[in-house]
Amino acid sequence: MTAVTLTERSPGRRGDAFLSVQDLHVSFSTEDGVVKAVNGLSFEVERGTTLGIVGESGSGKSVTNLAILGLHSKEHTEISGEIWYGDTELVGAPGKTLERLRGNRIAMIFQDPLTALSPYHTIGKQISEVYRKHKGASKNESRDRAIEMLQRVGIPNPKVRVDDYPHHFSGGMRQRAMIAMALVCDPDLLIADEPTTALDVTVQAQILDLLKDLQQDFGTSIILITHDLGVVARTAHNVMVMYAGRAVERGTALEVLGTPRHPYAWGLLSSIPRLSSPVDVPLKPVRGTPPSLLNLPSGCPFHPRCDYPQLAGPELCFNDRPELSPETGHGDACYLTLKQKQEIFAKIKENL
Repeated sequence: MTAVTLTERSPGRRGDAFLSVQDLHVSFSTEDGVVKAVNGLSFEVERGTTLGIVGESGSGKSVTNLAILGLHSKEHTEISGEIWYGDTELVGAPGKTLERLRGNRIAMIFQDPLTALSPYHTIGKQISEVYRKHKGASKNESRDRAIEMLQRVGIPNPKVRVDDYPHHFSGGMRQRAMIAMALVCDPDLLIADEPTTALDVTVQAQILDLLKDLQQDFGTSIILITHDLGVVARTAHNVMVMYAGRAVERGTALEVLGTPRHPYAWGLLSSIPRLSSPVDVPLKPVRGTPPSLLNLPSGCPFHPRCDYPQLAGPELCFNDRPELSPETGHGDACYLTLKQKQEIFAKIKENL
């Protein structure tokens, strides 16, 4: 687990969003019923910035980003709302439109590069194939571009390693190859789904530094999906906390991780081990388990795990779902007053 150390970064120019998600709903039809994986989600990504999306497994992080790429099966999936990439609406867009964008203007680093990369083709062939498809380059030009990108992401001796297969690479090198493939066409938006999972802390740091360097060089915007708040604190400009398919808090990294306002965010921060804490002090995980997306609780979906419904007003928490407010700036979806949130977190912070 990466330690949470906050450093202030420029949040980018306000109003320069080129990806806008508005009231997104994604549901899946199953034998047991309808799974509401994403339930009214809205956010924006500005040029040259990193948005960190955090939350437990099943909170809707990956489902959201697969919807942006148009990778959900249409047979059992229902998607509504709006996803605007510039002037292009992606929800319901023709398949050819999405194919032109995927890998070219919008790229993704998948969670497990060993399964995302084909074992039957060399690393160089897989990278150059993307470049040839979208840029119309020749075979030699595409190979040269693959070597260039492998060198750019720190693969040693790229002219030789370009002909190696994925199983010849270590986990960290496969992740670097995935990044090279994602960036080969200089995309505007890079979606990184748990890019440091299963990597040791040294390689984690190298991958995160690499993403920051490439962002500065290419001006790429990044959506970083992770459960590691330390990774978010190190790399993200803005943060969105998701729970049960909705955003429960959003703001700059300094706001959300430094002065969080939602009880769920407090629980996530309290569950992180601290170097300054005695070794015999147990962690404080968020009690309970996430709700079933087949049958969400009434009112605030977090109220069965929350310690503060009586303080906020149980008639509200149990019956009415709080909306994320304000629409811009540091916002949260909780009925506690701002003064109550500040007083509660001040006490929690004493034990962090």
